[in-house]
Amino acid sequence: MKLFDVYPLYDVEPINAYDCIVVDKNGIEYLDMYGGHAVISIGHSHPHYVKKLKEQIEKIGFYSNAVQNSLQSRLAKKLGELSGYDEYQLFLCNSGAEANENALKLASFYTGKSRVIAFNNGFHGRTSAAVATTDNTKIISPLNAQQDVAFLPLNEIELVKTELEKGDVCAVIVEPIQGVGGLDEGTTEFFTALETLCHEFGAVLILDEVQSGFGRSGKFFAHQYHGITPDIISIAKGMGNGFPIGGIMIAPHIEPNYGMLGTTFGGNHLACIAALSVLEVIETENLIDNTRLTGEYFLSQVQQIPGLQKVKGKGLMLGLEFDFEVSELRKKMIYDEHIFTGGAMNKKLLRILPPLTIGKKEIDQFIKALQNVLVEEKVGL
Repeated sequence: MKLFDVYPLYDVEPINAYDCIVVDKNGIEYLDMYGGHAVISIGHSHPHYVKKLKEQIEKIGFYSNAVQNSLQSRLAKKLGELSGYDEYQLFLCNSGAEANENALKLASFYTGKSRVIAFNNGFHGRTSAAVATTDNTKIISPLNAQQDVAFLPLNEIELVKTELEKGDVCAVIVEPIQGVGGLDEGTTEFFTALETLCHEFGAVLILDEVQSGFGRSGKFFAHQYHGITPDIISIAKGMGNGFPIGGIMIAPHIEPNYGMLGTTFGGNHLACIAALSVLEVIETENLIDNTRLTGEYFLSQVQQIPGLQKVKGKGLMLGLEFDFEVSELRKKMIYDEHIFTGGAMNKKLLRILPPLTIGKKEIDQFIKALQNVLVEEKVGL
């Protein structure tokens, strides 16, 4: 049997990794400025993370959600403390797509309605309702397209109001900082008005923090820059530092009932200990402060890059927009400079999503390498 060929692959095979470094099968070291799609939050193979997972797998790795698992309660308590959402409820699943799927399903249950408002260039996953709210027709099958979704531009609050006034919207789903879409974000004025309108018209406000959460923006959640309080927050990626885990944080006014949501693997023992370890490291190593400060240093240094048009994002969730498409630049960075970076729907944007442990030394290495590639005109400038 061969693999189902849906991924264009770079000719690199990592077999080892530590902190911000990935090592391939030939022993070549790469600086990881992408974190595997923002998944690596506390650095590859963090000693505390590895120790806790080893200890847990020697005890029990999995049992069903039909029995007690105190690790889930410990995770919920710690997450509430560090995020500032002590009063919220936690439902655990396995991925960001599954988190958004459950968020949308829960919103529909709660309101008794079915239509959704999403935003241009938004990305929420590849499962049924999640992909239907994703602004990319190439990945939406006819089956998914049966969902009733209105796509609107960011920061056009009057258009949102017009849709909400129709009275059939169950949820508004939005990323505080767009990831795959290209690091665009709403203004504080937009988000505060959005929250007010959702309350007024009885729609559930879902903040998709799958990529921007767990400190990546320089706050625990990126929506906290705007002083809003969503009804549901979806989380995943950096939550487990590579171990598959996701979840939704649910406001106390949304009440559960048995059978409303469910999962086989979600909230298993290993996933919970991975997420707990991540939170412990974020707290003890002050990684949110490091993210903010290192992000500020990055912004101060990157301005000297030739061809750079704009820098987008916050903290260590950043996008460098050039006046040319960056696909060849990314290849040169990997093969010539041994540095991983990311792309986006915006073909001129280079995404920067390193582990939150990164420091000034690695930023300087990246800036120098990027200058080398651009100054030597290796990408056809």
